[in-house]
Amino acid sequence: MAKVLLPSGEVREAQGLSFLELLGPGAGLAAAALVDGKIYDLRETVPPTGEARILTINDPAALEVLRHTAAHVLAHAVTRLFPGTKLAIGPAIADGFYYDFHFEKPISHEDLPRIEEEMRRIVAEDLPLERVWIPRDEAARLLRERGEIYKLELLEEIPGEKISFYRQGEFLDLCRGPHLPSTGLVQHFKLLDLAGAYWRGDPNRDMLTRIYGTAFATAEELEKFLRWREEARRRDHRTLGPQLDLFSIQNEMVGAGLVLWHPKGARVRRVIEDFWVAEHYKAGYQLVYTPHIGRSRLWQTSGHLDFYRESMYAPIVIEDQEFFLKPMNCPFHIAIYKTKTRSYRELPLRYCELGTVYRFERSGVLHGLLRVRGFTQDDAHIICRPDQVEEEIRAVLRFALYILRSFGFTEFTAYLSTRPEKFIGNPEDWDRATEALRKAVQGEGLSYEVKHGEGAFYGPKIDLEVQDSLKRPWQLTTIQFDFNLPERFDMAYVGPDGRPHRPYMIHRALLGSLERFFGILIEHYGGAFPVWLAPVQAVVLPVSEKEIPYAEEVAAKLSAEGIRAEAWTKEGKTLRWLVREAQLQKIPYILICGERERREGKVALRLRTGEDLGPQPLSAVIARIKEAASTRLATL
Repeated sequence: MAKVLLPSGEVREAQGLSFLELLGPGAGLAAAALVDGKIYDLRETVPPTGEARILTINDPAALEVLRHTAAHVLAHAVTRLFPGTKLAIGPAIADGFYYDFHFEKPISHEDLPRIEEEMRRIVAEDLPLERVWIPRDEAARLLRERGEIYKLELLEEIPGEKISFYRQGEFLDLCRGPHLPSTGLVQHFKLLDLAGAYWRGDPNRDMLTRIYGTAFATAEELEKFLRWREEARRRDHRTLGPQLDLFSIQNEMVGAGLVLWHPKGARVRRVIEDFWVAEHYKAGYQLVYTPHIGRSRLWQTSGHLDFYRESMYAPIVIEDQEFFLKPMNCPFHIAIYKTKTRSYRELPLRYCELGTVYRFERSGVLHGLLRVRGFTQDDAHIICRPDQVEEEIRAVLRFALYILRSFGFTEFTAYLSTRPEKFIGNPEDWDRATEALRKAVQGEGLSYEVKHGEGAFYGPKIDLEVQDSLKRPWQLTTIQFDFNLPERFDMAYVGPDGRPHRPYMIHRALLGSLERFFGILIEHYGGAFPVWLAPVQAVVLPVSEKEIPYAEEVAAKLSAEGIRAEAWTKEGKTLRWLVREAQLQKIPYILICGERERREGKVALRLRTGEDLGPQPLSAVIARIKEAASTRLATL
């Protein structure tokens, strides 16, 4: 007989009862049941054997059920307010839930408060959510009568002769559950946004309206999330980028997904690139440059035209030969390797490149700097002997952590993806490569998860995820083995025995792409870059026209010391306006030059945080800025 742990701590045995019947009148905040790691509806029958636990609405494990039920409450409210609306799908997601609809007439953000109010009425009605099993033929007839074309399409993919629906009041929805026992438990929710979404993610299908929301067990959790979301909105790189004059994306004039780096953004990019190149030379890499296009023969050999064609742009015909914009840099690096016979003594070879690539992304998935059509990868390929693999992987991972920590990231999670069912190469090579990845992660003391069977067909990999200042995860570094391209390009080195041997090849990107990484950096720092990255590290402001020559002299001295400085002497604005503008531009140091400062060879120092440090010797200010830049810390 099964044993069920109740929220009170009491253990009850049950047979033939539902979890709700077992709980009786005291169900209270009971939300779902956890049985062998799987969540069940409380109206399900208690299994005959084993152990189960009742989850309350406050249990983190019940959050997905709460949000799934909130999605049904949303759909119920929409069908009440907008009769004739067609339902698509409504899942729980990481930060809440959404539901996709086809409205007879378009709705807007202004409709969300009205929908939310109707949701609150449905919650107040405390309607039971009951699972209903309907024979397949009857389910199809019911959906056809209601004109639910999207649900009918989903029905075709559901196995079995009886189909699961959920009913709450007059609302009935095709759904496998699980759900809360009643709508009354969905107390703390908020509708967040409205967007377009293609049915099944296919741009050739209907455009639907997606309504996003979130729900939590307590008002405090909801309020905390909304504050976090507002802070994330404030840090959105798509807003801060133009505000700080860092970049723009001009869809009409230039093209969607194509980034224009403005002078300030380009300055930050150059600092990143210079640091990246210098550190790669120190780490034994060789910098290479490769073309933006290559003949179709190259991409045929690499397999891109067979397996990656949908992400490539149409060919360019030059003198009757087809060329393609490169989607990746690796075939070019292999071409460099193959320019001469290689000896085992030359290996490992580490080629690195800040190479711009072009990939076709549909307009619906483009997202500021985070998803673009042309971007620069911080790419590298390591070509080595089998006996060098473990040492190389360990060095790459150490190098990745050093680079990411230099940009202010401190929390990391690694994911190890292992051999899938269909793979190329021999199992021994896979095992050696996988073990090298595992040892590297363990050697660096990183927490990691194994994604069994989720490696690419051509090799296992490590993905390194960082957390930003808002605790959001971002996948940046990838270390990927490749047993495919060495075979396709017949790569070889001459071993000690004088015979040709196949090298190992490792793809490696640390930042991912400069565009995406820059977007992440903007949001991580909220645009207030640490001194070493700030496009303008110091601005010099004269109190009046009489101090303009001194302000320009101060700015020249700063520049001579390698400090990125500007003298704002031509704006014709008040000092108060200039100080405020410098703070809005998030310039780390504001140096004010008045008559007293000019006379004493000083500057009045203010920080972008608003802190006023008063008159300081110019030499001390220069030393302070240079030290802050050299340490690469976020503090001023």
